[in-house]
Amino acid sequence: MIVLPKVMSLLLLFLCTTSVLSVSENFLKMFEGQTPADPCYDEDRPRRCIPDFVNAAYLVPVKASSTCGLHSPVHYCEVPEPAANPQCHLCDERQVKNRYPSSYLTDLNNPNNVTCWRSEPIPPVTSINAPPDNVTLTLSLGKKYELTYVSLQFCPMTPKPDSIAIFKSMDYGKTWQPFQFYSSQCRRVYGRPNRATITKINEQEARCTDAHRYTGGDMLGFGQTSRIAFSTLEGRPSASDVDNSPVLQDWVTATDIRVVFNRLHMPVEDLSDNLDVLVDERMLNKHQEHQDDNLLEKEPSVQLVNEMQVVESDEQNIPKAVVPPVSASGIVGGYHQITHQYAVADFAVGGRCKCNGHASRCVTGRDGQLACECRHNTAGRDCERCKPFHFDRPWSRATARDANECKACECNQHARRCRFNMELYKLSGRVSGGVCLKCRHFTAGRHCHYCREGYYRDPTKQITHRKACKPCDCHPIGASGKTCNQATGQCPCKDGVVGITCNRCAKGYQQSRSHIAPCIKIPVVQMMATEEDDNGYREDPDSNRGGDQCGKCKAATRRLNMNKYCKRDYAIMARVLSRIENSDEENTKGWIRFMVNVEFIYKKAGDSLIRKGVMPMLIPAADLACKCPKIKSNRSYLFLGREKDDSPGGIVTGSLAVTQRSIVIEWKDEWDQRMRRFRRRARKCK
Repeated sequence: MIVLPKVMSLLLLFLCTTSVLSVSENFLKMFEGQTPADPCYDEDRPRRCIPDFVNAAYLVPVKASSTCGLHSPVHYCEVPEPAANPQCHLCDERQVKNRYPSSYLTDLNNPNNVTCWRSEPIPPVTSINAPPDNVTLTLSLGKKYELTYVSLQFCPMTPKPDSIAIFKSMDYGKTWQPFQFYSSQCRRVYGRPNRATITKINEQEARCTDAHRYTGGDMLGFGQTSRIAFSTLEGRPSASDVDNSPVLQDWVTATDIRVVFNRLHMPVEDLSDNLDVLVDERMLNKHQEHQDDNLLEKEPSVQLVNEMQVVESDEQNIPKAVVPPVSASGIVGGYHQITHQYAVADFAVGGRCKCNGHASRCVTGRDGQLACECRHNTAGRDCERCKPFHFDRPWSRATARDANECKACECNQHARRCRFNMELYKLSGRVSGGVCLKCRHFTAGRHCHYCREGYYRDPTKQITHRKACKPCDCHPIGASGKTCNQATGQCPCKDGVVGITCNRCAKGYQQSRSHIAPCIKIPVVQMMATEEDDNGYREDPDSNRGGDQCGKCKAATRRLNMNKYCKRDYAIMARVLSRIENSDEENTKGWIRFMVNVEFIYKKAGDSLIRKGVMPMLIPAADLACKCPKIKSNRSYLFLGREKDDSPGGIVTGSLAVTQRSIVIEWKDEWDQRMRRFRRRARKCK
């Protein structure tokens, strides 16, 4: 009868039931003609997912340090029951029925046809100081697994080893870490206390226990098949909250398992110190008095085995043990003819493929390696990192509360690579930490969200457009630098030079042959000055005509009321982008053209041509010279006027005319509420 710890039995039942229910649900969906839902998503929302619970050792090759009959035929003898005679058999790798290879450890475990691995016979140990047997079984899982148990089922009619060490590796066999120890003499063999208590401080510490001596058949191994089962989380304080315990997540992770058999039997001279077997000295002495040398010469092993007895322990809670008679030489009766060897029928490792909650299954890739089929924008054999360009938040293991999906960097389609910056992530309130690398299309910034130096933003295109940034093209002579205004594209011009790219001389200036001052003032003649002033192209500080000819502006520009709002056709807020000095169009002669960006429209007529965005605005040169209105580039203003004024605005399609009858006020944020209030009360306008 196989006896497993109660906690482990319940855990195995839960895991197996969960897997069966999941498979059944997907099977029913396939039967109904539906595509099985991806377990890693719930209606396109990411959620934690894990692969099925499996025996990770099934059909996986095991490397054994010793195999019976591998090199040459070997005889071995065993006792089917305490009162029976030894039965001898042959180990021979060349004969199928006499083979005991390590592949039998992980094949299909059929109770009706038990297949066993056997080690080479080993000499019986008579002293605790004798070298250990050190027969090893090494299992390479081929990938990281999160293990629940490690189980060894021993062959019928073979003893359960006294001292066993289980090790694990997390780096494919490069280094090894103790996982569990079994021994009737824990402190003597492994230097560890028996059944030590595990606390949160030492949750990754391997324990040693003698519990295996009391389960799974009699303690000397005769009779039914016995088993040991190591539960990786049993007795660990944080076992119920593994998601929040990186220590236990690391503890249950393994790529390889190694089992080391150190002692098959504890030496007879140490039986008095072994609480597993308490021998009544009187029975041993009585047995020795009846020993006859002639009898020993005839059939020593058979006679001694037949005289093995069951002794009731004087100690409480210690089970009955089969105690063999001891000869005068100190050797257990019959054991010198019974072959000492290790024999294991099944080597099982229960667990799940480690995918950190980001995959529901593991598959074999083209390279022949087992790897997780990663979801949630993760990558790696264990989904242990974010896939490229998904570094806007740090990688993390998925939990029941948060799938911790990796998030793509926001680069406005101008970059193919990015990196994660923890400082930026913390400053953003743990929202975004991605930094774009090698921004293309002349963009720059953490998100490639503004134009590189020497380029300016094209307002007619979205920031995601590959031509969102246009070159400044500043004139090498007329401009004082190569960097233009990133909003308007206006280059910094030298004195007397105008134009977006600083490519021509202003009115009143003429071209020179100097690279330092490419435009110089034209000598002023009194008769010419009047004409220039009338056109508003130059303000001569020596002339007082401005005060004589301009007078007072017709429309007050500092005050605004409901009456003025009602008498105007339109009311807009616009930003002045640039000024175009000369126009080649005949019908705009005497007018100055500006480019403005209409940002808000508070009022307009039904057939109005005003629209949001960039559009031209015309202002009489004479009015501009008198500062009626007074406007500057790269500033926002509130414009109220009549669209049907006698101006080129009606002739030049899509242009807006501003005259002295228009109201122009430099914009302030508080104007927004007043204009919205006027718009609500517009029905009172007569």
